[in-house]
Amino acid sequence: MRFLLILDRVENPASANALLGYRLAAELLTAGHEVHLLELWDGLHPLPTPPEGAPRHSLAFADERLMNTALENGAKSGTPVPLRLLRLAVHPTAVAAAFRQLVLHKPRRTTESRKEMERLDAAFHFDAVCAVCAPYRTAFALETARIGGKKLLWQLDPYASNRDYTAPGGFAREGQLLDAIDGTFITPQALPDYEGGPLSPWRSKVHLLGFPVLLPVPEPAAHTGTRCVFCGSLYPTVREPDFALQLFTALHAPDLTLTMAGGGWQPFAASARQAAAVLGDRFVQPGPLPPAEAAALEQGADILLSLGNFYDNQMPSKLFSYFGTGKPVLHLAVSDTDPTLPYLARYPLGLVLYKREGVTPAVVDRLRRWIAAMRGQRLPYKEVAALYPEFTPRQVALDFLAAL
Repeated sequence: MRFLLILDRVENPASANALLGYRLAAELLTAGHEVHLLELWDGLHPLPTPPEGAPRHSLAFADERLMNTALENGAKSGTPVPLRLLRLAVHPTAVAAAFRQLVLHKPRRTTESRKEMERLDAAFHFDAVCAVCAPYRTAFALETARIGGKKLLWQLDPYASNRDYTAPGGFAREGQLLDAIDGTFITPQALPDYEGGPLSPWRSKVHLLGFPVLLPVPEPAAHTGTRCVFCGSLYPTVREPDFALQLFTALHAPDLTLTMAGGGWQPFAASARQAAAVLGDRFVQPGPLPPAEAAALEQGADILLSLGNFYDNQMPSKLFSYFGTGKPVLHLAVSDTDPTLPYLARYPLGLVLYKREGVTPAVVDRLRRWIAAMRGQRLPYKEVAALYPEFTPRQVALDFLAAL
């Protein structure tokens, strides 16, 4: 079969969703299928090397990058709106992008993506075109694209039920989108929306699909001390670092280094300063990293730190890539309905601590004893793959094809 996967890196050059698209493409190529990539990027950060054998077609959106930077992605906190508009006015292309998006409701990313999908389909006649969603600009482009093959969505984050923002049009708009496509892939925690929920009329179009992230990694190089690593973005009311910082500050272990890489620290700057005042150079903040550097950081870790989401309909793919390493995983849950908890319960080297329990001496002692017990522990990859087969890239590709 011949596929087109659409990947969007405009907001996030190191997009985890685009990386998952690469993994699926590589497995489909290995199985003998033809896969093309349409990649949207910010016109600044070079695109990574695609899977071998996958032709890449790209569209640059430097205008939207400048717009998003000037307007701070519409965040409610931050610089006052008049100052944002002044920054926007410096870049005429960004002003035009804002006018198309906010006034005309026709962002260039959607209109240009649709044209390119149609052009590529006319040239290559794809059996299926799949938009790897979140963001959803390309999903709405695919909705109205005039193509001959099947239209598919891979909804790595929910649209209408995404609780950290209000989706334009809500469930009615998502239903309209689902009317226009042939199938959508979701993870299990999003299923209630389709079984007794507001999207039940479209249940027949839904297929469960795991994250293709369970991969073996090399043994870390020898080093002294214990390295605890988190790589990921932070968001207020979605994924916050305060509980982790309080725990490790209270632990205050002299041979343990806590490294937290990624963006989104601005709302949590005060908490970071407090942790640094206690931990000193044992608290490291490298900032956002390219995927290869983040992977190297995780490879050298002794313990991998997972921050639980506040919302029970979102499941981070990061946790399953952690499992693939076979290393001890510390998960800090902020909700009793955290959808990752059943998966963590099956992981022999996992520890779950709940924010509601607080940073008490008993909790800190439990963490200290677990870290000591986990020193040098690691599960063989085959054992982990047997626990979570649906998250191995090969099985994800097989499930993707079976749904067609």
